[in-house]
Order: sequence, then C-alpha cells, then structure tokens
Amino acid sequence: MELNLPTRITVSRLAMVPILVLVFYLPFENHQIVAAGVFTLAALTDWFDGYLARKLGQMTEFGAFLDPVADKLMVAVALVLLVEQHDTIMFTLAACVIVGREIVVSALREWMAELGARTSIRVNFVAKVKTVVQMLAIIALLALDPVINAGWMLALAYAMLYAAALLTLWSMVIYLKAAWKVILEREQAPESSGQGDDAAL
Repeated sequence: MELNLPTRITVSRLAMVPILVLVFYLPFENHQIVAAGVFTLAALTDWFDGYLARKLGQMTEFGAFLDPVADKLMVAVALVLLVEQHDTIMFTLAACVIVGREIVVSALREWMAELGARTSIRVNFVAKVKTVVQMLAIIALLALDPVINAGWMLALAYAMLYAAALLTLWSMVIYLKAAWKVILEREQAPESSGQGDDAAL
C-alpha cells in the first residue's frame, strides 16, 4: 500500500516516539530541551497532517486509524517519562487520569462505531481545549528539570497538567453521556416498535 503525504507525516510522528525516549535519557547538555523540541515537532505534525489531508482531499481510512494512535502513543510515552522524573502522588494521578481517559474514549469510539453511531461522540470543544493545555504542559515539563528549575515556571507547568487532567475527566463525561443517550434510544426502540404493532392490531 502506497502512503500519501499526510499519512507519511503521521508515520514520522510514530518514529519520533523512540527518538523522544532516547533523547530524554541521553546525558548530554540541554537534553531535556531537545526532548521538548521533539515533542513539539510531533504536536505540530499532528495538526499539519490533518490539515494536509483535508486540503489535498487525501483522507483515508488507514490515516484516520493511524493518526489517533500516533497521538495517544506519543502523549502516553511522554507522561511515563515524566512520572519517573516527577515522582509525586498528584503528578502520577494526573498522568493516570489522562492515559486512562484515552483508553476509555478509544474503546467507546470503537463500540459506537460498531453500533453505527460513531458521529454521536465527535470531538467536542472541551476536548480541544484539553488537548492544547495538555500539550503545552507536557512540552514545559519535558523542558524543565525539577531539580534545577524548581520555580514559578515549573509550578505553572504542574498547574497546566492538573488542569488538563480535570478537562480530561470533563470531556470523558460528555462522551459517556452522549454514548449513554444512544444506548437508551436503542433499548427503547424495540419497545416503541412493539407498542406500535399492538396498536395496529
């Protein structure tokens, strides 16, 4: 299968995952800033491949599958790296909430797709804000060494991550409510149909 340009960019984002891990651990000067740069580049390609796919009319099923996989993998790996460095209960809990939400929503989307109701859980505004705050928090945390940069910038980065975790929960609740509505409608449909048949008799 020949990959179009947007899908190649998505694949390149997947390739950045091991690069991020390698750079994060290599003991050279400013390695954390470089790691933050790798993550920033990955975040930019996330926007760019989607833009190109729409602009060039090259949206494919494989690209639609691969894009969220690359996004979630990059975020999950970055958070795992950061949890090791920022070893606190609050930080670990926030990271678990973000990763756990991605698993739940991904499973929910797959389930809704099987029911033919995937459009009922489209990306909402809260989820978009969450993504922006989350990306900024991760970039800042990757760039800052908690031992050296223990000032207001680190505190701000922590605040953004905790805000992202709260927005994550909020957006998940919105998705679950939308899915629950679809489920209730499907359960009530046979009953309504049955009542109609009885009335006709």
